Amino acid sequence: MANRLALETSPYLLQHAHNPVDWFPWGEEAFAKAKAEDKPIFLSVGYATCHWCHVMERESFEDPETAQLLNEFFVPVKVDREELPDVDHVYMMALQALTGSGGWPMSLFLTPDLKPFYGGTYFPPEDRHGLPSFARVLKTIASTWQNRREEVLGSADELTQHLHKLLVPRGGPLPQDLHAQALKQLARAHDATYGGFGGAPKFPQTPILTYLLALAWKGDPLAWGMLELTLDKMAEGGIYDQVGGGFHRYAVDGIWRVPHFEKMLYDNAQLAWVYLGMSRLTGKTLYRRVTLETLDYLLREMQHPEGGFYSAQDADSEGVEGKFYVWSEQEVRAVLGSDAEAALKLFGVSQAGNWEGVNVLEARYPEPALRQELGLDEATFARWLEEVKAKLYQARRQRIPPLTDDKILADWNGLALRAFAAAGRILGKEAYLEAARKNAEFVTSRMMRDGLLRHSWRGGKLRPEAYLSDQASYGLGLLETYQATGEMRWLEAARTLAEGILTHFRDPNGGFFDASGGGLPLRAKDVFDGPYPGGNSAAAELLIRLAALYEREDWAEAARGAIEFHAQGLAHSPSAFPGLLLAHLLDTEGTELALPTPSGLAQEVQSQFLPLTTLAIGQPGDLPALRGREAGKAYLCRRGVCRLPVDGLEALGEEFRAIYPEARV
Repeated sequence: MANRLALETSPYLLQHAHNPVDWFPWGEEAFAKAKAEDKPIFLSVGYATCHWCHVMERESFEDPETAQLLNEFFVPVKVDREELPDVDHVYMMALQALTGSGGWPMSLFLTPDLKPFYGGTYFPPEDRHGLPSFARVLKTIASTWQNRREEVLGSADELTQHLHKLLVPRGGPLPQDLHAQALKQLARAHDATYGGFGGAPKFPQTPILTYLLALAWKGDPLAWGMLELTLDKMAEGGIYDQVGGGFHRYAVDGIWRVPHFEKMLYDNAQLAWVYLGMSRLTGKTLYRRVTLETLDYLLREMQHPEGGFYSAQDADSEGVEGKFYVWSEQEVRAVLGSDAEAALKLFGVSQAGNWEGVNVLEARYPEPALRQELGLDEATFARWLEEVKAKLYQARRQRIPPLTDDKILADWNGLALRAFAAAGRILGKEAYLEAARKNAEFVTSRMMRDGLLRHSWRGGKLRPEAYLSDQASYGLGLLETYQATGEMRWLEAARTLAEGILTHFRDPNGGFFDASGGGLPLRAKDVFDGPYPGGNSAAAELLIRLAALYEREDWAEAARGAIEFHAQGLAHSPSAFPGLLLAHLLDTEGTELALPTPSGLAQEVQSQFLPLTTLAIGQPGDLPALRGREAGKAYLCRRGVCRLPVDGLEALGEEFRAIYPEARV
């Protein structure tokens, strides 16, 4: 028999719709029941492609005895963290304060007025590995709630006060050598053999790579070296889907070999952007190939017919993690025939396998050596490799695929929009520009209400929540679409979102709140950048870029307020704030480039990768940044002070080098 979650749109909630647990979605019905029956809330937060969420569901939430405990002593509430990121953010802060760590599934116990007092992540069905069984936890919490109520309420109040303190402004002067300090800190954590930062499990940490890309473009050798090694090793490793394109979420080891096989839209959109930039700066075939394969994967497997992009693909297939992606030697031989020997060598496939008796495909064998062994020139080898991958992909399609979480999230779609628009203009790929336009049409028409983008859409149903990250990340995507096409409507849409940020999310004490309102114990503000830039980072970048185009110094000041809010954190742990570091770099060293049309020069400039420059393209009356400019010329400016106009790409390169002496232009 189905529970209330059967009426929801979230694939994650729908996965639990037939549990014997009497689940409630997050909302007033659950809160009213908790108050009326004087019961604590059990809050379970996860997402549709979370492996350990699936495990806990099978072991505990499908178990009748566990369900009886939950139903009798608690009000069980299930939340999709991707659908309600503000709920996830607040309670993840609480969990980290309680336990020193976090993760999903997140299991928290709340008072009826939503204050947290105890929590953990995954709880097993019986005591093991130092973890108490979930049933034992439930019985203990129920007893404590009945017999030691004042102690519980006191702990809940104390924790909530602590969370409020975390949101107090941490201003102060930013060090003059902020970016040098950040690079040194990143270098200490950098793996000089396999790239990336830290050890196993190893995540791409793409906001860091994006920040390094801007510094590498400026000519910083340390940033360049860390970035290039990381991109090389990731592209060679199993974290990259060598057959179908796109990146898995992280590697369980330190060498990028065995991934956690889940695929996220946000990772692939951002990594496509980074590889795109480095392909333009280096001319490396590998980087261009990874860019194209990743974007083509998104178009092929992650795009809604109307243009939005889905959020994720699961790690599990047929209940087994990675089953869809791994190969035996015999399977590869059967699919490839005479091409098998060379492919086995290229992808590191063996009879014994490299993971649990099977093979996660890698590409560590040097391609130039294999080309020489096969007697093929570079172009012929590229065609051979494409054919090999196509055969393997078609064979893999016969398997049962992982679940695709087909909800469409505005902020993650903004990351994808930015990547497709940039790739379309830099690589001259009209199909990518069309994908960008299609996405922008869908999101702005189907997900915008009353001047704000709503966060989540699925199956024709739009949820009401609107978040800072939606306005900011999608605004940056719209800005990139304008820069790629010169179409003013996308810039005006980005401006509308920026104005919504300032109206609905701005904190008078500095920075921006995650959400425009709500009934949570506190109004949260992102503290760090995670696997994608936090809302404050993205908002700061958007406002700084638009301030240059519209000559709105008040917008730039609002962005600086977000940077200064985190001044102490930036000074002491700069690598935890790569998105804010990038916004600060853009504010202090960024430029704007006015390209009045009609102009043959504009198209040449659009093919360049200029991460610290915002383009103004259009007729002189379209924008303040274009006012009084002569068509056909280029005007490179910083904070409204412009260098002499030029009419050729070579001369423009000289103007760039006058501002950025070591830049890769």
